[in-house]
Amino acid sequence: GVTLETKMAAGSSNYWEDLRKQARQLENELDLKLVSFSKLCTSYSGAATRDGRRDRYSFKIDKRSFDPRWTLTSSDTTPLLNGSSQDRMFDTMAVEIEQLLAKLTGVNDKMAEYTSTPGVTSLNAALMHTLQRHRDILQDYTHEFNKTKANFIAIREREDLLGSVRKDIESYKSGSGVNNRRTELFLKEHDHLRNSDRLIEDTISIAMATKENVTSQRGMLKTIQSKVNSLANRFPAINSLVQRINLRKRRDTLILGGVIGICTILLLLYAFH
Repeated sequence: GVTLETKMAAGSSNYWEDLRKQARQLENELDLKLVSFSKLCTSYSGAATRDGRRDRYSFKIDKRSFDPRWTLTSSDTTPLLNGSSQDRMFDTMAVEIEQLLAKLTGVNDKMAEYTSTPGVTSLNAALMHTLQRHRDILQDYTHEFNKTKANFIAIREREDLLGSVRKDIESYKSGSGVNNRRTELFLKEHDHLRNSDRLIEDTISIAMATKENVTSQRGMLKTIQSKVNSLANRFPAINSLVQRINLRKRRDTLILGGVIGICTILLLLYAFH
């Protein structure tokens, strides 16, 4: 009886260790693949941000990895991968990671079944702790994979949209180059006409302001003249005095002119005699 129980315990222990070994191996593979998967998505995003397109991606194979397709680092000396090649690599990596996650899930399920068997009740607490740790690792890997995959798909869709927009713009420019030149000429001519209209409007504004100033000055002169006339009409004595002064000035001028003329004639007669 002791020998049978020992064999059963040994067999159960070996089965549990085999499951743990499979789980650790799958977790190590998933860790390597997720790191490479994250590098692929980061390089895709960085190149798309720098160049605005998905036609330049270069990656170097790391021989330390179990699968040389998975460890990717940026390099200028290695062959370039265009957007379609990188998309295919992304799809392949995603499928293989999903398969590894499914395998790890199956191993965790087997470990859960093992902990519920009657023969291992004495070690159930330690086994449950180990199982929970493997489940946490599986959950973290699943979350990281889904997040990285969603980010990559979002970036790819955005770049596809931007690429289609750029193609439409380039095709429009190449197809309507002559029309664009004509449009530019028309726009320049339109700007010249608008500038000419603006200058004419400014000149008209200056002329209107000058006219208004002249009109206002003429009104002021008329007002002054009317005031002078009203004053002259109001004081007739002053008006008559001014007229007398003017007449006396004219008379004095005539007398002075006559005297000068007579003197000149006398001088001429005296000179000829």
